Amino acid sequence: MIRLVECVPNFSEGRRKEVIEQIIGEITTVANVTMLDYEMDGDHNRAVVTFVCPPEDAVEACFRGIKKASELIDLRTHKGEHPRMGATDVCPFIPISGLQVSEAVELAHQLGKRVGEELNIPVFFYESAATRPDRENLADVRRGQYEGLIKAIEEDPNRKPDYGPAKMHLQAGATAVGVRFPLVAYNVYLDTNRVSIARKIADAVRFLKGGYRYVKAMGFMIKERDCTQVSMNLVNYTQTPIFRVFETIKAEAARYGVNVLSSEIVGLLPQEALFDVADYYLQLENFSPDQVLEERMRRAGSSSGGGEAQNFYEAVAAKSPTPGGGSVAASAGALGAALNSMVCRLTVMKKKYKDVAEELTALRDDSEQLRYILQDLIKRDGEAFDALMSAMKMPKDFDEEKEKRAKAIFEATRGAALVPLETAETALKVLEQSKIVAAKGNVNSVSDAGVSALMAKAAIDGALYNVRINISGFEDQAFVDEMKAKIKPIQERSDALAAEIRQIVESKL
Repeated sequence: MIRLVECVPNFSEGRRKEVIEQIIGEITTVANVTMLDYEMDGDHNRAVVTFVCPPEDAVEACFRGIKKASELIDLRTHKGEHPRMGATDVCPFIPISGLQVSEAVELAHQLGKRVGEELNIPVFFYESAATRPDRENLADVRRGQYEGLIKAIEEDPNRKPDYGPAKMHLQAGATAVGVRFPLVAYNVYLDTNRVSIARKIADAVRFLKGGYRYVKAMGFMIKERDCTQVSMNLVNYTQTPIFRVFETIKAEAARYGVNVLSSEIVGLLPQEALFDVADYYLQLENFSPDQVLEERMRRAGSSSGGGEAQNFYEAVAAKSPTPGGGSVAASAGALGAALNSMVCRLTVMKKKYKDVAEELTALRDDSEQLRYILQDLIKRDGEAFDALMSAMKMPKDFDEEKEKRAKAIFEATRGAALVPLETAETALKVLEQSKIVAAKGNVNSVSDAGVSALMAKAAIDGALYNVRINISGFEDQAFVDEMKAKIKPIQERSDALAAEIRQIVESKL
């Protein structure tokens, strides 16, 4: 099964499309991110962005989006109907396929730590990622919004963030990071401009006012349409389905002589939520999702095997120089980092290893960052070689063309050597972590730590092969000497480390 997580960051900008497009541009620079949707609302002054990706790419993708939002959105001048406390107001992770809630919580905590420490933005965890019961409800976390939190975060001990400074980032505000069930953002429009009626109807379905358990609702004025809206988050559509909420709002509206104009879904929703609506209104007998043509086709297709890893192997085996040895070396390093993360996870959860839990938790987070870098290097190595091949194919009939081609080959050759050098340097860090994991990690996983070291060492040796072949015959002797000087300590250090780790592993087997 393909492992996927859905990320739905909400940005406090619904009027400047160019700003949201720049934020999305940053998110999609991360490998394997698939952008599904984004919606902007001018009255709420808010954008909801939805993308999916493998869990190993999710933290980096969200971080890049949050960083860009902190540069482009200023909460000091922000106005809108929707409650908010940050440029990136919320960033939930939603397990979609092959991912446990506990793993999603881990992703949320990794992201919160990076945002707090690297961007100096206060971060609060909510719902399943909450570190304390009074922060499970997002409304409680966001109470007072940006303006009220400026003072509270510094003076009230109960409002201190989970990560980051206990001081509001004046431009970017604060961010809530969470893990939740797939949510349905659902709005119902009413043919009245009396916002007091919309608020009363919202209270009728809102859990905190005695309504449905899984409904959060507020009433808003929509000025540009001269009407009002009941804006809702249905946080568990299986327990409180859309049709039940819609019918209740219709009934409540009728009490005030008000009609429902229309309703809308904001962003994406699971198809099962609509199956429930169809089943209810059509009064279908013995209905099953298997009766939906597209659903049957999807399930048939998902059973055919393959996947991204298989595609990579096939690409390596194909009659093409890329992806080649440099990409495979980076892939080996990424696998080594992944094994280190796994052993850390299998260690910190055991009481027996409580003395090293803090150290290995930090190592796990660092290992995940190394894994991301190496996964990116898989692609970059192929791109560097392709750039060299393109330079070689440049025309050379005239002196000007020859000069341009020579310059392009020169720069591309440097790149083709520098990328595998970065792979070797990064894999050396993985190997250093492998030693710690082998020595201090769960003894039942010591063989995994040993394999991690073998993969990291293969990554180093393979990457250095690629450096050496790319600088052979290169005319810039100063660059060649510089590269050779960098290769030598990496080779020596990795040889020594590999021998030490082998001894540790052998002694525990």
